[in-house]
Amino acid sequence: MATDGTSGRGPGEERPGRRETSAERADRRWTEIVQEIRVAQTGVQILLGFLLTVVFTPTFRGLGQTDKTIYIVTVVLGSLATGALIGPVSLHRIVAGRRIKPQAVVWAARLTFVGLVLLLATLTSALLLILRVATHDGYVPWLVSGVLAWYLICWFALPAWVRVRHTGNGNGNGNGNGNDDDGGEGDRDRDGDKQ
Repeated sequence: MATDGTSGRGPGEERPGRRETSAERADRRWTEIVQEIRVAQTGVQILLGFLLTVVFTPTFRGLGQTDKTIYIVTVVLGSLATGALIGPVSLHRIVAGRRIKPQAVVWAARLTFVGLVLLLATLTSALLLILRVATHDGYVPWLVSGVLAWYLICWFALPAWVRVRHTGNGNGNGNGNGNDDDGGEGDRDRDGDKQ
């Protein structure tokens, strides 16, 4: 074995996947999901807290019906995003000790993805509301669309491109290192059994 950690492989040779049991992989994936959720939860909770206070300001009373409707939609979206992003914590607590962590990880990943989509909708709606109140110019929808496109690129398009580019088939198994992602249902453990 080489001392540089390459196991004597030549450049460009694929390295094998992680050698971990299904339980070890579930534990690792759970830890990764919790770290990801912490980032998103903080953002959505701060945004929702701010949105909940807006209704008590004098400016809110002067808003037109369209802006009030956008506000209500934004608060509901923020609440839904908060629920989805906190959901994995409740899921883990309720199923802890039942020996179903691999399945819990799959559902936690799904809830996290739904939470991110709802957070995207919340941020877009909040931006629309703020820009409509700050300026009544016709460029507001275009500006919001540009920011939405940026979110879509950063949050979904770039990760999808990286996944396809570096795995070959987009399912995390194309480079022999399929155990490294947390995709969930399509992943197989070392024995080839579907989780």
